[in-house]
This record gives sequence, structure tokens and C-alpha cells, in this order.
Amino acid sequence: MTHILQEAEGFPGSVLGYNLVEKSPGGESRLEKTVTHIISHTDLDGVTAAAVAWAAAWPEAAPVKITLTGYGEVDNVLLESLQAGQKPLVLDLFCQRQQTVDELDARYAFGDLPFLFDHHETTFNRYGNRPWAVVDISRCAAAVYHAWLLGQDLAPAVRQRVEKMTGIVNMANDRDLWLGQEPDSRLWQAMVTLCGPWGVLMRLASNPDAALSESEREVAERFVRAQEERFARALERVLRVRDELVYVPPDLLEFGDVSDFCGLVLDRMESPPALVAVPARRPAGDWAVSMRSRDGLAGRITGLLKDGRKVRGGGHGDAAALYFPPHYTVDQIRESLLSALRTAREADRPVGLSLGDLLKEKLNGK
Repeated sequence: MTHILQEAEGFPGSVLGYNLVEKSPGGESRLEKTVTHIISHTDLDGVTAAAVAWAAAWPEAAPVKITLTGYGEVDNVLLESLQAGQKPLVLDLFCQRQQTVDELDARYAFGDLPFLFDHHETTFNRYGNRPWAVVDISRCAAAVYHAWLLGQDLAPAVRQRVEKMTGIVNMANDRDLWLGQEPDSRLWQAMVTLCGPWGVLMRLASNPDAALSESEREVAERFVRAQEERFARALERVLRVRDELVYVPPDLLEFGDVSDFCGLVLDRMESPPALVAVPARRPAGDWAVSMRSRDGLAGRITGLLKDGRKVRGGGHGDAAALYFPPHYTVDQIRESLLSALRTAREADRPVGLSLGDLLKEKLNGK
């Protein structure tokens, strides 16, 4: 069987919903169009990445399906999409089970274009060398996909739509990397909380302009002021374990508060902790634990605790999440985090005298 990569409107069709097709013994090829399935995350970066993908895909690659989800569901969503014969495009998150990756490796054919665009360090370390992945930890996922698209041979109409997304991509990049160069990026994150990821996605699909309208700005600024008040109350009730951990009890923060609150703790608190963790029980009963750090610790904790079965997780060095089964208690989650944190710190301590230490002692003795 010979695989052929079809193209449409001057843009490689693999990205826009055209499947690889088989060449018949007579040499004839059959063009098979399918649903383009954009799978992305629910934060500002993920929503922006999905909006960029929508701009590149619609209407030329219609029909387009969009799923905004989290690390706990992405495996099933991706496998179901493949089994349905859809062409998936995965942005700003990736699967957690090795069997899913094995399936992707088996389905990949030489010449296929990449379908995963991410920026998380855990994805880069495990799958950065895969031909179906484009992973760049120096920018947010929306910026990774946006830059890749603009490097392709796009049809003029598609290129124009993608270029219009530059402003909002810069907002998402500023927000996700905590650059602090775009003051409105905090207001856009507030929009995700206020309107939900789907509401912001619809806004960007209809109007990709990063400039907030007068009413959008007024409502977002009011939300940020109320958010600061919630943060003040939460700071009075957090559990702090020495210089190791600030643990936020459930229900103190609202959806969308986590990044800003953790930034407040890590960047403004006197003697900040090594790790901030915010657990929240999800509708299915399991726990989502968001973690933030400033020295790669959150990613290391994720690597130590996730097992791909009971405890799942993903992210990058300083922003990661773990998913614990429903039977875990708040105290058990906290103790699990502390145990992993201490294991990570213990691994950083030097064991015995190094050759350098011996040489220093010798020189000092002289």
C-alpha cells in the first residue's frame, strides 16, 4: 500500500482534514475528506491555539470539530477521534498513556505532517523527537502552532486569517510565560474565567482582534478587582509547610484564579515556598491539582507521582497538574506532594565528597 498526501488550496491537506489515501493496484488514488478535529486545552493558551487552528481550517477544511479538554480526558478523546476516522490536531496538551502513543506511532506514515503542537517540558522530554510532534518550550503552544503555520505554503486567504491572530497569540504567550509585557493579558485570562473557554473561542472565531471592547474591558477589570479580594482571603487560610509548600484548601479559589494566585504567592510573598498546589474536585469526583513553581519543581513532582494509571499528570517545569482518583483525601494529596517534593530535594543534595571538594581541601591545606 502506498500512502499519498493530498493537498487543498495550496496548503497541505493533512492538517486541514484530508486523510492519507491508498493507491489502488491500477495506480488511481482516492481523495477522502474527513472531519478536522481540533483538540486543545481550556486555558487562554489552549483557547487561542484552537482559535488559530479554526482560522487555518475553516471554511476550506469544513467540517471542523473542536474539543477543549484537560489532561485527564485527552487520551480517550484522541483515540475516539482516530477510531472515527477523523484527522486530529492536538494543541497545548498531550496524552498520558503509553498505549496511546504506541497507537500514534503505528499510524504515522512517512511524509505525514505533524499533528501535535505543544510547549510543555514533559512533552518535549518524552516526545520531542517524534516526527509527528512540534514542541518548543520557549513559547506558548498557540505561538508554536502559529509560527509553524506561517512557515507553510498557505493559500492567501488562509495566510491572511492566520496573520490576524498575531495579536491574541502574543497575549497568550505573555500570559503563559509570565512575561508581563502585555497588560491586557491578565484581562484576557479573566475573560476565559468569565465567559468560559468556549465563549472566548467563539469571540476569537468571530473577531480575532486582541483589543478588548469597552464592555469587555469594563467587566474584566471589575472581575480582576474582585479576584484580588478573593486572593487576600485565600492567603489568610492557606496551609504553609515551612519553605516547601503552600497548599490551598479546596473552594477558596474560583476557576481561572490559579495562575494569578500562584504568581502572587511565588513572586510577591516574602520568603516564597518552593511549590504552590491548588486541589479542586472535578464533576467526575476525581481531583485536579494545579501546581506552580519557579525552578522546575512542579514538573519534577509530576514526573515522580504520575503512574499513567491511578495518578495522571502533565505540564512543564513550573506549571503542571496532577489528577488523583476520587478516594484520595485532601490530606493524602498534600502528603503525597510533600513526599515527592522531599524526594526531589534529596536527589539534589551532593552525596559525600566530590573530587572538587577533595581538591579544594588539598589546596586549602597548602
